[in-house]
Amino acid sequence: MSEMRSIVVERMMPYEPERVWRVLTDKAALQQWLMPNNFVAEVGHRFTFKTKPMGDWDGTVFCHVIACEPPHLLSYTWTGGSEKNEGYGSILNSTVTWTLVSVTGGTRLRMEHAGFVSPDNDFAYNAMNSGWSRIVERLETVVAGQPAPV
Repeated sequence: MSEMRSIVVERMMPYEPERVWRVLTDKAALQQWLMPNNFVAEVGHRFTFKTKPMGDWDGTVFCHVIACEPPHLLSYTWTGGSEKNEGYGSILNSTVTWTLVSVTGGTRLRMEHAGFVSPDNDFAYNAMNSGWSRIVERLETVVAGQPAPV
């Protein structure tokens, strides 16, 4: 029997949502904390992330922006892997959603990567569960180095 799981990372950042949004949606900044990409923050835009190949998978993650409400909501599909791979690098059809809420003292950021089907995506779920926490830490480091919006 299959079970659908999600990875959720929440973090309070001492920066206004516009500043976090800029680093979340600028492709050069995105490359600094996540992966090389051709991202554009526009509903309908199709883009890719490039990561290390694994087995029969070439390391390309295919994405499609499905929601974009600056500076509060960004959601995109996340599809990659190969049917020939078992474990990490197997097919993953999922969605990543970023939510930014303005709070006293900054922004409450929430990232949800949904769509891990157990047992098929267990390896990816386990690897990415701890990985997303480190990625959000890198995101905040890049945000800290950005100038405040004018």
